[in-house]
Amino acid sequence: MMEELAAAMLAYTERQTGDSPYVTAIGTMAILRSDRPKPPDHRLVQPAMCIVAQGAKWANFGDERLDYRAGEALVIGVEAPSVGTVSMASPDKPCLVLAFELDLGIMRAVAAELPAPPRASKAGRGVFVVDVTGPLTDCALRLVRLLDTPEAIPVLYPVIMREVCYWLLTGPQGGDMARMALHNTPSQRVLQAMHWMRDHFAEPMRVDDAAAVAQMSPSAFHRQFKALTALSPLQYQKQMRLLEARRLMALHGNTVEAAAFAVGYESPSQFSREYARLFGEPPRRDLKRLIANAELADEEVRGVA
Repeated sequence: MMEELAAAMLAYTERQTGDSPYVTAIGTMAILRSDRPKPPDHRLVQPAMCIVAQGAKWANFGDERLDYRAGEALVIGVEAPSVGTVSMASPDKPCLVLAFELDLGIMRAVAAELPAPPRASKAGRGVFVVDVTGPLTDCALRLVRLLDTPEAIPVLYPVIMREVCYWLLTGPQGGDMARMALHNTPSQRVLQAMHWMRDHFAEPMRVDDAAAVAQMSPSAFHRQFKALTALSPLQYQKQMRLLEARRLMALHGNTVEAAAFAVGYESPSQFSREYARLFGEPPRRDLKRLIANAELADEEVRGVA
């Protein structure tokens, strides 16, 4: 069935104009195609499921590297900075990835209807790899085929997504899914604090303030936060700031100084040092490379894994 999924995705991309990623008639779903391996790139990933039908990719979250290939998917439950790339692709066998948003509201509704709801696992990563051979591959194939009948999408897409949530919750990683989706788990409270941090990332931040949003002690919050994201809260805020500054410069033409001030830096020189430490080059040189490689699309700066 994985071969059928790859064939359906390949046929879809052949009919499209423009470049990958291809946004579909299902606005929360895209198909990514790469005909060759790519250099690693930094991005801010959103909660999503990225199913590889052909080829292979890897992504780093903090100090942890996750490899995933055909028959596997990267499940992203948190908005988090990442470094990732396509590691296996060729013109004859391009890397094909089906990426769609995960609706935690649907996940909670499905969990509530299960005869034996999964127990939320203890602290763990908010990003992990799952095997999708079997029912999840069938769901993915039906999602791709659904693109041929757009009038059916509003009726059938929510049904298929409920099925996706069912198989995730009842699979080997069901406890991890429950930990991120169910109300009042430590991970869910950390996610609430992360949303607060995202809304205030340009402001000076005290870990105590974020911990209060999560209704935890600072030490417990720091421990749970790092378990979920592989980053400390301050590392997370710094990378959020630098990724947003990169986006402002690449997509909106902000100067280095304007971007630095916009994301909360008081010193452009400190900003440039930390930017080079994360991206490997000072801001102006990095932007020149991005422009030369035609990587100005928003998905390249803030895309899925």
